Amino acid sequence: MILPVPVQPDASELVIVLLLAYVLDIVLGEPPFAIHPVVWMGKLIGFFKKNIPENNRRLYGIFIGLTTILFGCTIAYLVMLFMGIESVPAILRYLVAAYFLKATFAIRCLYGAASEVRTELDAGRLDSARQKLSMYVSRNTSKLEEGQVSSAIIETTSENYVDGILSPLLFYACFGPYGLIAAYIFKATSTLDSMVGYTDERHREVGWFSAKFDDVLNWIPARVSVIFLSAATLVVSLVYRKVKIPDYKTALKTGIRDGLKTPSPNSGFPMASIAGALKIKLEKPNTYVLGDGFVYPVSEDIKLTSWIILVASFFAIIVSSITIIL
Repeated sequence: MILPVPVQPDASELVIVLLLAYVLDIVLGEPPFAIHPVVWMGKLIGFFKKNIPENNRRLYGIFIGLTTILFGCTIAYLVMLFMGIESVPAILRYLVAAYFLKATFAIRCLYGAASEVRTELDAGRLDSARQKLSMYVSRNTSKLEEGQVSSAIIETTSENYVDGILSPLLFYACFGPYGLIAAYIFKATSTLDSMVGYTDERHREVGWFSAKFDDVLNWIPARVSVIFLSAATLVVSLVYRKVKIPDYKTALKTGIRDGLKTPSPNSGFPMASIAGALKIKLEKPNTYVLGDGFVYPVSEDIKLTSWIILVASFFAIIVSSITIIL
């Protein structure tokens, strides 16, 4: 059986879909779970996790990875077929494609998570802030002090700028008419890494393929993020002068200097850039320290981080659009 070849959208159509996806994300945020493509992939991975064998776990993990990536590609392929149906009004085709592209990145969601924790800290509700933080980080939050809570939410917000925003956008932009498929390959891999890419006894072998492939796909975007975040820091520094002025030069310097101080080969770069931008110390106890010599962050630093991430996300949209046109 020969599968039909989707009609390849031109550059202007790809940019329209990208800009619509950006608007959908900012205005509406995440879609309901029942119709969220990433949730569908998560359910598939969850099914496989229930049946992890005692032997050949690495091989089983490769099977999970390839099957999930194929599932993601199938979703994108079907959307591309729909995009080529000329009898369907163009605006409807663009909106459907934008909806599925939007599912691969999450700007508003990332901002909302940081805002939730910051609100609790500003109100003096440290226990509530710890509880909300626990939904977004894997570490034990029950005994974290205020500075450590601020550090943890800043770390996860800046780290997720890469795999939750920059990487899928760059994959979409760099692969032309097949950009949606590339974005879904990345998103499937990222979802796999978040669900099985751990180093504990249960997941070490099963998650090996997912973790390694995720590292490969994020390698370039993580390093490019230092430039995006430093540029965004410069913009924020021009308009925000209430408590502190973010420093784009230190963001660039610290991002390069401390980028490889985390166990992950990629996550340190965006986190270190934010540490330098705000001249704060980001620390995961017994694991890493970024921005050593600076002070622990406070609630205001969470707000500034969110602003920098929002501006850097806008830059990612603009650069992706230009890449598609060129």
